[in-house]
Formats: sequence, structure tokens, C-alpha cells
Amino acid sequence: MAVNPVALVLVPLLAVLAPLVAAAVGRVAKVPLVVFEIVLGLVVGPSILGWVPADEFIGVLANLGLAMLFFMAGNEIDFAAIKGRPLGRASLGWVISLVLGLIVGLLLAPSIEAGVFIGVALTSTALGTIMPMLRDAGELSTPFGRAVTAVGAAGEFGPLIAISLFLSGRQPLLAALVLVVFVVLTALAIWLASRGPHTRLHAIITATRHSSGQFAVRLVLLFVAALVCLSIALGLDMLLGAFAAGVLYRVLLAGAPAEDKEAIESKLEAVAFGFLVPIFFVYTGVTFDLTALLQSPNALLLLPVFLLLFLVVRGLPGMLTAPPGASGNDRAALALFSATGLPIIVAVTNIGLDEGILQPGTAAALVGAGMLSVLLFPLIALSRRRRALGGLRLPPDEGVHVPVEC
Repeated sequence: MAVNPVALVLVPLLAVLAPLVAAAVGRVAKVPLVVFEIVLGLVVGPSILGWVPADEFIGVLANLGLAMLFFMAGNEIDFAAIKGRPLGRASLGWVISLVLGLIVGLLLAPSIEAGVFIGVALTSTALGTIMPMLRDAGELSTPFGRAVTAVGAAGEFGPLIAISLFLSGRQPLLAALVLVVFVVLTALAIWLASRGPHTRLHAIITATRHSSGQFAVRLVLLFVAALVCLSIALGLDMLLGAFAAGVLYRVLLAGAPAEDKEAIESKLEAVAFGFLVPIFFVYTGVTFDLTALLQSPNALLLLPVFLLLFLVVRGLPGMLTAPPGASGNDRAALALFSATGLPIIVAVTNIGLDEGILQPGTAAALVGAGMLSVLLFPLIALSRRRRALGGLRLPPDEGVHVPVEC
């Protein structure tokens, strides 16, 4: 595998520059970090400056970054907190989104196959992108944060199931049987992980926490690799395996000491958000086909249409998960978070392009709309949420309100 030295230096450099630019712009307006990572990649990519070409080695790292993004999403979801009404309503909302998405996709696309790809892309929610924002805003433990988490879980896991059933190239019945095999194997692994206190495992984790052994981090990489390989071997999307690996690891670590959990979480965030995930977002910008978008009037027209459809197809059904008594601002914020999507859109459009089903302009319009959703929707959502709180935020585990830091 040939390695482009320019790409090998510039991509990490952009990953370093992105938080600096975000901090500078943050004095005026809070913009999600991933936006700067994508935009910087776009600027140096073939579409504008041409300094960084599409590179096979960086592409492999980007795929690992995408897998780690879904692992972190699966690892951070507290299913005990969102079970019952939030998850039930979020699942119902996603089914409604799927029906609406398929109807819209079939109306817009020149073929049934392309319509299915578009429909599935419209049903996604970028939970892995949203959760760090919720954590930074102190919302993960609030009823609103749990509602967003439930919507995001349905909006990530649901499209992965749809990809496996409808976009795998198999007959639906065979695809369903293969998916059942994967679910059974994964459920068996999770069940085994949930049995017993795993004191020996936790002892090894504690013993190597500050040594070169770093057993916990190595175990995570093994889980990701094993379940990703299992999903690929079964002909499923690799992101399904990465998401399941995150859920499995959370269950396995449930009985570990709180100090160990915090230390491991910090190390995982360092590996994911300090190394691999930024490469995925920068490389998304590098490989974005701006030329196909600009040279096609239809694609340019589709970009704002897709952005609006994210709100209609995914955002409105997401409002079903709003906590009882939620204000209009909270419901609007939930809809905006629900409609924020990018990673699955990239995965779906890549499959569609590889199989020759999606046109480059349509794929670029979908990804471009996903980029804009990540740029605009969380900003507006957090603003609406602050309005709902009257400029105040309720920190987790405390009973008093404190001003939000700007």
C-alpha cells in the first residue's frame, strides 16, 4: 500500500488546526468541531487546492475512525436510562421516518434502487456526533438528553439494520436470516459479558491502567476488530459490528470500579476523538465531490431539498420522543438534533456509488446536506434548548440551576 507523504502530514495537521480554529470562532459563535474538520479537508482536497489527494492508507484510517465513532456511540448509550417510553417512542418515530423516507426517495429518484438508498439516508441521526455536544452542555443525564439519546440510538441502529436488509445486495429473506445470525451471536456475547462480576478482568484492567500494557484499550480494539470482521464476513455493514462492540464493552465493564471506568473512558476518548475520528471527518472533506455538485444544476437544487427533508422525514417524527410537558422550544431542539446526520449518509452514498446506483451529483448533494445539517442544526438546537431553560441549565445530579457558560 503506497503512502502519500503529503497526505500523511497534512491530514493530522488539519486535525490539530481544527480545534484551534473552532476555539477562535467560538468567541463569536459555537460551531461544532466536526464542521471545521470537514471544511479544512475540503479546502486542501482535490475539489479546491488539490494538496491532498484521495489516499488508500488515509482511507483505511478514516474507516477505522468511522468504526470508532460508532463504537463510542454504542459504548455511551445507557440503555437502562432510555428504556421504556423514550426508546419505544424513538423506535416508532424511526419507523415513521423510514416510511416517509422511502416514499420521498422513490418520488425523487430515477429508479427504485436509488430511491431506497436515498430513503435510508434520510432516516439517519448522527448520534456519535451529537453525544459529545450533549456531554459538553451537561445534558446527557437530563430528560431532554435522554430523549435525544433515544432518538439517536434509533437513528443510528435503524439505518444500519436497513442497510443490511435492503442495501446488501442479497434477497431480503436471506439478508434477514444473516442479520438474525449476527444478532444472535452478538446477543450471546452480551449475555455472557453480563454474567458475573468479572473480577479477574477488572483486576487486570486496574493493574495495567497506568502501564504500557493498557489492557482495556487493547481489549476495545480487539472487540471492534472482531465484531467488524464478523459483520463483514456475514456481508453486513461494518458499522453494525462497531456499534455492537460498543454495547458489548459497556456491559462487560459495568462492574468495574468507578475510578477505572473514568480512566478508561478518558483513554478511549483520546484514541477515538484525539486520533481516528478527526481523520474520518477531515477525509470526508478531502473526498467530497464538490465538482459533481457544482456541475449539476439538479444536484445543486437537491442539496437544500435534502436539508429540508432531513427536518421533515427525520426531525418531525423525532419529536414523538419529547419528554412529557416539553416546551415548544424543547420539541424544536429535539427535531433539529434528530435531523442531524452525516456518518451513515457517507456510508450509504459510498455503497450506492460503488454499486453504480446513485449518481455522483445526487451522492454529493446528500453528503453536502449532511454537512450542513451538522453545521446548522445542533447550533440552532442548543440555542432553542437554552431558551427553553430561560438561559439556565440543570447540571446532572444537582437540584439547582446555574447559568450556562457561553
